[in-house]
Amino acid sequence: MSTAESPETSPGPWHEETYTVAVTSGLGPLFLQCADGARVPLDVERWSSTADAADMTVLQRCEKSVLDIGCGPGRLVAALSKSGRTALGIDISPAAITRAQGAGGSALHRSVFDPLPSEGQWGTALLIDGNIGIGGNPGRLLKRVAEIVQPGGLLLAEVSQPDVDERFNARIEGGDGPAGTTFPWARTGITALLREARGNGWTYVEQWAAHQRTFVALRTAAPGTWALRTGHYRRLRSAQRPSCD
Repeated sequence: MSTAESPETSPGPWHEETYTVAVTSGLGPLFLQCADGARVPLDVERWSSTADAADMTVLQRCEKSVLDIGCGPGRLVAALSKSGRTALGIDISPAAITRAQGAGGSALHRSVFDPLPSEGQWGTALLIDGNIGIGGNPGRLLKRVAEIVQPGGLLLAEVSQPDVDERFNARIEGGDGPAGTTFPWARTGITALLREARGNGWTYVEQWAAHQRTFVALRTAAPGTWALRTGHYRRLRSAQRPSCD
């Protein structure tokens, strides 16, 4: 899990010792502390392992080149690379990038809101392990990802269970240690995700569950496809307009 380098989402906890030690060692405990004081366990051991059966249901649906947003220790990009796929992970935790590269994945220390390689050309984007929460504003994040993938591109996202819609200032905790600095985050279930998707250039493809995790596939409009949002429609029409050269 990661977050984005922007005024809304400073690097904060992703550079702090608690998070760095957990990601470097691949061991918890690690928790997300919510606004109401609840602590949500973060499965750092699973993130730091190899791709499991639930992950494979996601990777099997990937199309063309793949960008893993908030790649963490890199198990997904490593699995994609080992299968011969073109894949890149991005994360703002230096420790996560080091571990991802050590696992055999290609990874950059970059925020999703920064300029990225091959913008507008990625076939698939991934928001797994709660990363739909990046920045605390799912609509803004979805709009940004729609700019990153190619027209007709795919987004594979993992949604929260139960079906929640929460936006709050969170903290990272490790065991009995003090909580870190606050940062904006969101927990987004299927209902909230689909509502935000409709307003930000995405259409529903499918939903599935695997090993007590729930995933959703969304797709942007392909060139020549009419879209409800006027700005998106104009962009698609412009992309098709013949050159006068």
